[in-house]
Amino acid sequence: MRRLDASKIPRHVAIIPDGNGRWAESRGLPRNLGHKQGTEAVRVVVRAAHELGIERLTVYAFSTENWARPPEEVEAIMDLLDRYIVAETDYLVSNGIRVEVIGRMQMLDARIQERLVEIVRRTEGNDELRLTFALSYSGRSEIVDAVRAIAREVEAGNLEPEAIDEKCLQAHLYAPEVPDPDLLIRTGGEHRVSNFLLWQLAYTELWTSETLWPDFTKSDLVEALAAYQQRERRFGRTGAQAREPVS
Repeated sequence: MRRLDASKIPRHVAIIPDGNGRWAESRGLPRNLGHKQGTEAVRVVVRAAHELGIERLTVYAFSTENWARPPEEVEAIMDLLDRYIVAETDYLVSNGIRVEVIGRMQMLDARIQERLVEIVRRTEGNDELRLTFALSYSGRSEIVDAVRAIAREVEAGNLEPEAIDEKCLQAHLYAPEVPDPDLLIRTGGEHRVSNFLLWQLAYTELWTSETLWPDFTKSDLVEALAAYQQRERRFGRTGAQAREPVS
């Protein structure tokens, strides 16, 4: 396993865990078993992120587009989510991991909503790793919801249109206080962001892996972090400017 520079660990890592269905199909198994194995990969990566000192981890667990999948597959995914919450709550509570959720939660089954509210409540005092699940989430929907909230403030006379800027829109996102991801990892060999964190990914470093999500391990995460540590983040500046010390 590669050695990492502990001083250069990205604060915030986002993950698009792709390939559950293909993993199962390549083995002649039902897609649902791919999602089950993918849940195990989530468990492994959360523990690895905690061990490696990552402060924030955001996982794209279920998109709004995923609702269009066959009902039996959606039901299986929701059941696995329910089982994951039940099985992992004690570990997350006792290991300082704070759970949060972003997305249009009202679209989820009431039972799942109750589970999520409970795990968020039980972990809200933790501060070692902030684990965010994007559920029933869409980057475009997040921006639309933010714009609607701003429009309501303007209509109520509490906000002048001229005061609307990037900071204002940021303040109306689902988790406005969370810093933008430093690194986005996508598994399964795909090279697109798939409507994930569209506002927040403006200057995020991207790293893709051919590994299907159910096979993703701590070693794969370390490889992604090692690649990140070799990059120079410029944020639109020249290399020389990016290396200048902040006064």
